[in-house]
This record gives sequence, C-alpha cells and structure tokens, in this order.
Amino acid sequence: MKVPLTELTDRMSRFRERMDAREPGWEIAAITGKIHLYYFTGTMQDGLLLIPREGEAVFWVRQSYDRAVDESLFPAIRPMRSYRDITAASGRMPETAYLEMDLMPLSQLQRIQKYLPFHDIRPVDAHLGMVRAKKSQYELKLMEHAGKIHRRVLEDLAPQMLGEGLDEATLICDLYSVMVKEGHQGLIRFGGFNEMLLGQVGFGTSSLCPTCTDTPGGVSGLHPSSPQMGSPHRKLKPGDLVNIDIGCGYKGYQTDKTQTYMFGKPIPEAAIEQHHRCVEIQDATASLLRPGAIPSEIYRTIMADLEPAFLKNFMGYGNRQVKFLGHGIGLWIDETPVIAEGFNEPLEEGMVIALEPKKGIANVGLVGIENTFIVTPQGGRSITGKNKGLIEVF
Repeated sequence: MKVPLTELTDRMSRFRERMDAREPGWEIAAITGKIHLYYFTGTMQDGLLLIPREGEAVFWVRQSYDRAVDESLFPAIRPMRSYRDITAASGRMPETAYLEMDLMPLSQLQRIQKYLPFHDIRPVDAHLGMVRAKKSQYELKLMEHAGKIHRRVLEDLAPQMLGEGLDEATLICDLYSVMVKEGHQGLIRFGGFNEMLLGQVGFGTSSLCPTCTDTPGGVSGLHPSSPQMGSPHRKLKPGDLVNIDIGCGYKGYQTDKTQTYMFGKPIPEAAIEQHHRCVEIQDATASLLRPGAIPSEIYRTIMADLEPAFLKNFMGYGNRQVKFLGHGIGLWIDETPVIAEGFNEPLEEGMVIALEPKKGIANVGLVGIENTFIVTPQGGRSITGKNKGLIEVF
C-alpha cells in the first residue's frame, strides 16, 4: 500500500509552514534520515531530499531509484550517483541549510559539503519532530490497527504462553512469532539509529536490571554484547511477576504497551497496591491529554500529587529514575512530545502519547503499566486496551 499523495502533500505543506513561522529566512532543508525520507516520500531508499522554501522538493535517490519510483507517489524522484549530480542539475545552492543534526554522521556531512556549499549548518530535528507529532486520520488508522494487535497478543494470548521453567529469551521469541503472525511488521524503531525486534521481557527482579536506555525498567538481556530481549538463564517460577514491555508496528506506525502477570501465586499485597497506584496515575494523566494542554504542566500536576514515600523508586529503581511520564510515538517509539519538563508546546488533537507510570519494588520487580493514547477533546483514548495488568496465571 503506497502512502497517498494527499498525505505526502499535506506533510510537506505543514513542514514548510512551520519553518516559515519558526525559522524566518530559511531557504533549504536537506533530509537524509530514512524515517524522515519515508515520512515525506513514502519510500526509504538511500538518497537526499532537498526541500527549498520556494519551488519543487526533489528526492535524489542513489539506491534504489527503480524501487523508489515503484513504491512512492512523490512527484519528483531523480537518480544520482553522488552528491555531485545534485550540484550539476540544481545550480546555485544557499550557503545555509537545515539538516538532521541528531541523525547525520560527520562523515556524511563532509561528503555533502564536498559538493553542496552548505557552510552554515542548522538543526531541523525539532521542527521535523513537531510536524510528525500530529497524526492524520491515515496515520491514526494504522496505529489503531497496531494497537489491536498489541491488545490481543498481550491481554488474550500471552497468559497462555507462560509456564513453569520457561526462560525469558524463549518467551520473547515465542511472542515475536505470534506478533508477526498477528500482523506486527517485524521490528520496532527508535530515534537515532536504533532498531530491535520487539522489546523487553523480565521475570521478577530481572525487570530492575540496569540498562543503557532511558527507561523506567530494565532487562539483563541475552549477553553483555546483546543486552536486549531477555535472559536465556532466568526461568519462570511460581510467585514471579512477569513484565512484558514491547512495541508493535504496522506498516511503519507503532504502539507501545507494558502488561504484567502474576504467575503461580500473587505477588505481595503491598506490591499489588503500588501497581494499582501506577494505574491510577496512568488514568489521571490520560484524562489531561487534551488539545491545548502543555506537556510540562501535565507532568508537574501529576508529580505534585504523588506522596514522597511513593516517589522512591517511581519511574525507575534506585538512582536510575527517569524524568518523564510518557512519550510521543509513531514512526519511532520515542517521539515528541514528552510528558516532562521542557516540553512547552501545546498538545494538538491527533497527537499520540504512550504513558508508562512504573515503580520498582525490591525483591519483586517492576510494577506498573503502559498504554498508547490518542489526544482528543475528551482526554486520551487508549488504542492498546484497557486491562489494568497483574493478570493472574495460576
């Protein structure tokens, strides 16, 4: 299914409108990141998209031009062998260009500057993020489909997959197989250069293991060289809290969901109470996801209402607490806006936020929840289900 031309046209128009409003005098943006290329052109081929303030935007494709033409309805796709071809065809270029500074390797920048005289480089990342943050009906339909897959697998199918002696790595492999059969696209994408197959699985306190990522939970992983997925050595036993935190993608667009399970027997009552408090926080935060609301103000409002004793190990265990309650999501798992300090642009209807209030419990693991919500005038609407977690598997 090709991205409709109306979608591509609207995205380009909104990007130019934002640049006109926020960067008066801008002349050109040069896009190379594959997610942004897909967003604007409908294909991920290797190349460079030049977006001038006036005139036609052109996608110069190095490889594969034939596939780009086959996949995309973008009106101006041209082949190139090197950036030199762009100079020969385009003539004069502005000296100032807006580039994805968070994504572009220095070596690539140097290759571009060898042929294109962009001496004044300015970042375009934040503007791209805010344009992508507001989803169209076309995008929301894809995300809602991903959410349905997510809900079915984690709420209906996963409990049947748990058994004594099962290890974390096997469970996530089993989950991956089921997810793909249900329609998952086969990988999930994060900002920067990161991709993974699914996410994290943790039994008991392994969900508190330190990680290098900015997340409330953790995972020991397969090996120090591959600290992802789950451990092949951690076996499921009665009394374990099972924490499954995975993404689901459908035709590029993703949802995020965390579901918890009590295997064999209940976890301690005090931990159950802390879990339910996290669910209450999710629901209270979701009610504030309305057009015009300010993410940083939502964060302060929710955090101010939490008891000092509860804040210990909230949103991370020990000294590894993160400073957010939720994050934008779409073509990346981690998008703008974030429900955190410093995010002061108002929410808009159609933005999508994954909320994940979680708390580490000593000798138990990570309790809490995560679901993906669409911003609406009535508050956030979950598209990944409404199960409150701690599903009993006895």
